[in-house]
Amino acid sequence: MTSWAEFARQVPELAAFGKARFQSGVAYLGTLRADGGPRVYPVTPIVGEQLFLFMEPTSPKGKDLQRDARYTIHCSVENSSGGEGEFYVRGRGTFTDDPLLREQALKASSYAPQDQYILFVFTIEFAFMNSYVAGKSNSQRWQSSD
Repeated sequence: MTSWAEFARQVPELAAFGKARFQSGVAYLGTLRADGGPRVYPVTPIVGEQLFLFMEPTSPKGKDLQRDARYTIHCSVENSSGGEGEFYVRGRGTFTDDPLLREQALKASSYAPQDQYILFVFTIEFAFMNSYVAGKSNSQRWQSSD
């Protein structure tokens, strides 16, 4: 399983693109419901040494991840022409109550999470980007060797 920092060491341009896209606005977290159906939530990803998400302790997305850790996060796209491009990752999301990881997430966050929020750390197993230059698609994929 690959941390964001390791992902960034392996493919720095792709990671920089992804970080910029995740910081540009709301992204969408996909999880799996208990019945196996997909569920999608608007979220604010935090990119630091790890990829983090804070959430309410009662959030269905947290319960989904604790039952089945598989996830995907996809950035917002500004318009039907692809805007500044798209980026998504997938891997495993794990609840953590480690105070050092919480401190890392707080330092990297663009907002002040409430004290009761719980924290998840996400591995990067696959990443995809697509940008458009002069109407031409520029795609790149990466997959962890783990």
